[in-house]
Amino acid sequence: MSDLLHYALTTAQEARAASRALVSVSTQQKNAWLSRSAELLRARSAELIAANQQDLDKAPEFGLSDAAIDRLRLNESRIGAIANALRDVVALPDPVGELIDSTKRPNGLLVTRVRVPLGVVFFGELIDSTKRPNGLLVTRVRVPLGVVFFIYESRPNVTVDAAALCVKSGNAVILRGGKEAFHSNTALHRVLSDALRETGLPTDAVQLVSTTNREVVGHFLKLRELIDLTIPRGGKSLIERVAAEATMPVMKHFDGVCHVFVDRTADLTMAENILINSKCQRPGVCNAAETLLVHADVAKTFLPRAAEALGQRGVELRCDSRSLPFVKQGVPASDQDFRTEYLDLKLSVKTVDSLGDAIRHINDYGSHHTDAIVTKDSAAAEQFCREVDSAATHVNCSTRFNDGGEYGLGAEIGISTDKFHARGPCGLRELTSYKWVVHGQGQVRG
Repeated sequence: MSDLLHYALTTAQEARAASRALVSVSTQQKNAWLSRSAELLRARSAELIAANQQDLDKAPEFGLSDAAIDRLRLNESRIGAIANALRDVVALPDPVGELIDSTKRPNGLLVTRVRVPLGVVFFGELIDSTKRPNGLLVTRVRVPLGVVFFIYESRPNVTVDAAALCVKSGNAVILRGGKEAFHSNTALHRVLSDALRETGLPTDAVQLVSTTNREVVGHFLKLRELIDLTIPRGGKSLIERVAAEATMPVMKHFDGVCHVFVDRTADLTMAENILINSKCQRPGVCNAAETLLVHADVAKTFLPRAAEALGQRGVELRCDSRSLPFVKQGVPASDQDFRTEYLDLKLSVKTVDSLGDAIRHINDYGSHHTDAIVTKDSAAAEQFCREVDSAATHVNCSTRFNDGGEYGLGAEIGISTDKFHARGPCGLRELTSYKWVVHGQGQVRG
């Protein structure tokens, strides 16, 4: 057995043991860990910033863009925001043990469905029930998933968000961050581990992979008997590799090729504000807009003003042949531009003849992440939301709102573009499964 395989196996075994211990941890204990972690993050901000500076100093060696460096950077304000996100999770209801539904069968059996962490057996509190004519009570109850292997790139705040959501939902997590944020993640993990120890939770509930060797990921992906779910969050190549190699289920967070469509009836001032926010507020994140679609009826009016506003903010516009005449300093777009997640101050632009054309373009070229329409026409908005095949459709608001915190989920572990199990921002409930629980009084099946 190679050293890397032995390391992966041992880490996963420790996580499995921790996940089994977590089933007896109360909501109060989990919240105490979250609160203490938030306190320690603020108290040790100087330590975290110093570790982060080591990563920033190495950023040129990795060829990181300005937007990627921005995602990597920690400062007092961002550490404060990470701590606040932990407190937001404290305020959220614990999903473990929530009764989803129940029925009482005619023979008197009580059957329940309960949410549990994957791979862990847990019976939680009864929320409601329905008695069946035969006297059986059938319920479904939420349970944790078990062990989550989470792979992500250079955003240190994700280390804390993922740990918080996994532990509160009763799961152990193995964190594998990118080499670009290795020192930052190591310092953040120390804080979380110290808080686990202080609050009496199993310290192996949150583990950080201590090697940057990419080969170790392949070993973890083979451990389907110990790891219940893998979540890759990063570039397309990472997600494709994980989806191809994983032997356990994968919750995929694919590209964010997000669109803003300005309809023929749009309030153009509103449309400009939404577009600027969607593209420029933070261009290096997955819910930033990458393509602007404009109805032909308003292209001549809207595109020049939008181009000027975007140009003032340093955005490069890559335009189709119909849009180019209205955009000063625009450059011709290739077909590939409309399939690209830039994560930078670049935007592809296309003029379309109808709402239907916009919907077809989004479904053909988008990544099923987040797409917005700006319109005064309620029927157009309804058709857009019905026919665009994306995890989130927004009407008259920025794509940047597709976020766990903005949707009221607290922190998120990612935005799933899958359709199975979870879709869109994934918070606490998306990190649970359920089990059936049946109560009877001695019934037997004839």
